[in-house]
Formats: sequence, C-alpha cells, structure tokens
Amino acid sequence: MSTLHAKAARRFNEDRDKTTWHDATFWSVRQKRDDMAFGLPEWEQLRDQASQIKRHTVSHLADYLEQFSTQLESRGVVVHWAKDAADFNHTVLDILRRHGVTKMVKSKSMLTEECEMNPFLMANGIDVVETDLGERILQLLGQKPSHIVMPAIHLKREEVGRMFEQKGISHEPGNYDPTYLTACAREHLRNQFMEAGAGMTGCNFGVAATGDVVVCTNEGNADMSTSMPKLHLVAMGIEKIVPDYRSLAVFQRLLCRSATGQPTTAYTSHFRQARPGGEMHVILVDNGRSDILADPDHWETLKCIRCGSCMNTCPVYRRSGGYSYTYFIPGPIGINLGMLRDPRRYSDNVSACTLCLSCDNVCPTHVGPGSQVYLWRQRLDSLGRANESKKLMSEGMELLFEHPALYASALSLAPLANLVPGSLTHIRQLNPWGVGHDMPHFAREPFHTLWKKGKVK
Repeated sequence: MSTLHAKAARRFNEDRDKTTWHDATFWSVRQKRDDMAFGLPEWEQLRDQASQIKRHTVSHLADYLEQFSTQLESRGVVVHWAKDAADFNHTVLDILRRHGVTKMVKSKSMLTEECEMNPFLMANGIDVVETDLGERILQLLGQKPSHIVMPAIHLKREEVGRMFEQKGISHEPGNYDPTYLTACAREHLRNQFMEAGAGMTGCNFGVAATGDVVVCTNEGNADMSTSMPKLHLVAMGIEKIVPDYRSLAVFQRLLCRSATGQPTTAYTSHFRQARPGGEMHVILVDNGRSDILADPDHWETLKCIRCGSCMNTCPVYRRSGGYSYTYFIPGPIGINLGMLRDPRRYSDNVSACTLCLSCDNVCPTHVGPGSQVYLWRQRLDSLGRANESKKLMSEGMELLFEHPALYASALSLAPLANLVPGSLTHIRQLNPWGVGHDMPHFAREPFHTLWKKGKVK
C-alpha cells in the first residue's frame, strides 16, 4: 500500500536526527506565526477579508487584469500574455535575445520553477543566476526548493559551508559561521549583478488600480536585480492580482506573519515602470489557472498567496521533507496544485495528509487545503488511482457495519488476534501500518456487552 511519497518519506526518516531537527525547525516557525496572529485582535477579521477580496478578484479576473495592464502600458511597460509554460519560456527567451543578453539575474519565483524556465534558458545559451541566497545554494547543489518560502531550510550550515568550499566561494576551510558564509555569498553574487544584462523578479501582488508590481523579500535581491541591469522582466501568475492599495494592505499584514512569523518583510518593493534609460516587461501567465477557476470544487486554490504556512504546520511535511512529494510544490497546497495539474501523475501525494486540517486552521486566505485534499480522496477511485488493498478493507468494513449480527460475531472473535505473534503483524509488504506500531490488545468483552451487564457506568 506504500505510495511514492511514503517510500521517499521512509528514506528521509532514516536520518532520525535530521528528521527531528526538520520537524522542530518548522514547528518553531508555526509558533512564531501564532505569536504574531495572537498579537492582532483583528487577525481572524483580516483572514475573512482576505478571503473575500480574493473571491471577488478571481471572479472578476478579466476586468482587473485589463485594468492592471492598461496602467502599466500607460507608463511604457511592455505587457505580454502567456497561455502556458512553453509560451512563457519562449517569450522570456525572445526578449533576452532581442537585447543580446547572455546572463540574467533573478529573484525567487515559484512561477519560474513551475514553468521550468531556468533549464530552458540555459539550454538556449542564457546563464541564469538565482540571487535569493537559499535559491542560489540550491542552484549550486543542483537541487529544487524543498519549501516555497525557505527553499534551503532543509540544509544545515555545515552542508552549505562544505559546498561553498568546493565551489571556491568561501576561503576559510571549516568556517561554517552563518555570518561569514553570508558575506562570502554576497561577495560571490556582487559580480553577478554587475555582469548581468537583465534582471527578473517574481510578483507577490499586482495592484490593478495603479499597475504596481509588489515584490516582498528579506534580502533586497529583487531590488538589486532591477537596479543594476537596465532590462527588468516580471514573471507573474494572473491570480496575483489585487484590486487596490486598500486590499494590498490586508495581504501585507497577513503574508509575512503567516510565512515566517515576522511583522513584515525587510523589503517590500513597488515597480510601476522602468528606471530611467531602462526597459520593463511584465509577463502575465495563465498556465492552467483559468482551468482551476472553472473547477467548482477547487477554484479556491487560486486564493493562495504562497506563504507556506500550511507546510510549516503540516505534521506530514515536517516529518517527511519537501522532496518526498512528487510535485515541485510540497505540502498541503502542493498536493492540491499537483492534482489540478495532472491528477493521475501526482495522486501519490494525496496520501501525504492526516486530514488533521491544521492547514485549514492557519491559512491566511481560507483556501482550505486539507478540506480540498479530502475531496481529491473521494475521486481517486474514479481516476483509477485508488489502492486496491484499501478498497478491499473498506468494502469489508462496510459489510460488517451494515450487518449487526455479522459485526457482533466478528467482535466476539476479536480476542483471538491477541494470540497472533507480533512477527506476523509487522510484515511491511502485508501490513505497512504495523511498522512502528504495536498490536492493540482486544478485550474479552466489547464495551456494549459490559454496559448491558452493568460492569461499566
């Protein structure tokens, strides 16, 4: 009954110390989030308001996108529309080639990960340099992000330090002090900014009324990516639109508190037009978002602001790691996004959920990731992806529960299970649930019999 996620999680858990550290690290972020939330009496009101704003915006998406693009174009910004990942990647490549760019620096963007932009551009002769420290570390290691906000949080400083030594970025062997390593990374990236012919940012929010592209970072790398090169490209999913500044203020108060437990990000940058002598392009990407909007059960996934709070609280993510999921975005929101992308390909992730609904409880925009996972589980059989063993067990339980006499007979025989040796109940291939669990001891008499006899009150 093991899924691809379960098998990968088993490998992750082989290093118990690292698993424990991973679990504790993200739980501490969840606790910081709670401290921030409890410090605002209006927190739940803000969540409700954010949900309503998103609901309104995505239901009037065409209108707000037109307003947004008109505002940008009025200030000389070139707006492009990309229907899918291939369209987006080719648009970026065409812009870079027209300007003779061979190196581009970029700040963190999950949309570019979604479209696999980096390998596409590199295959076409463009050197792409990630400037977010976590993303740069992963790029040098040849890894994908394991978290959407803290992409390299699964790595310890010793691992980063050894890699920096191998790449010639640090010059003091054995010095794994974070301050020193950060200084080495900044020195390494400084020349990249100077040499780049273009810079790319993502977009946390696009303000329709003003045409603002709002980018939130803690390192200032987005500002460096736009202030040094004269060519600025923006990768933006169409669901990032918010109506106006008043709406933006709601999300600004929620985003960072939910993501990292900070009251705000160190840098919140607004881009409306190219800097003097420069050029700015905004690429609005659909890539399946219109299809999600048309899904009556899962359209609320578009309300997600990519804060990562569902991952920080998820007991499965914390104990299995981001690389145990088959979709590039892990955790509860990643399960849903993967299923919306290709339900048969990514169905193994649906089991990576206890349905504790902790993610529903912390989501700042009421996406309800756990509740949506439950809906996906109901569709597994129709998708041809239901586990046959689980189906058989469910059918057996249904048979028992619908026939009281049969149930009573089975219950009376249950104590016989106490005689079964533990070695027979812990065979991984036959009973994966038995691994790490002891067989329960069955009472001689069931509770309702004891009740009828007056033995319990």
